[in-house]
Amino acid sequence: MIEQDTIRLLRECDAGVKMGVSSIDDVLEFRLSEPLKRILERSRAQHLEMHREISRHLGRFGDEGKDPPVIAEIMGGIKANFRLVTEKTDKAAADLMTDGCNMGVKSLSKYLNQYAAADEYSKDITKKLISIEEQLSADIRGYL
Repeated sequence: MIEQDTIRLLRECDAGVKMGVSSIDDVLEFRLSEPLKRILERSRAQHLEMHREISRHLGRFGDEGKDPPVIAEIMGGIKANFRLVTEKTDKAAADLMTDGCNMGVKSLSKYLNQYAAADEYSKDITKKLISIEEQLSADIRGYL
């Protein structure tokens, strides 16, 4: 049970971190103020480091991870493109990213509870990823 929950939790973290990177990439395509751009780039780097850590841990179980649902990525990209093309503001970018962070925190917290038998290392990875999402949301509040 521990191994099964560990793999499932890590796979959800993997999908979530990939979705986070994709969302940040979508927003970074638009003209943003330099301070907001730096915040997003720093968070992107943290997400990529988490992805490497998750992949290493999943590799120990012979698992390749999980991609986010294709429809979620497509819809997220469309929403970002529409909002940022029509509004072209840091406020619109911060609003989109805050929504994504909140969704990530909610999903990861749900999976942390659902896969309670996962090993402590995997739970710590999940909590660290939640913390990164919460920090990004806090860092961009001033742009809302």
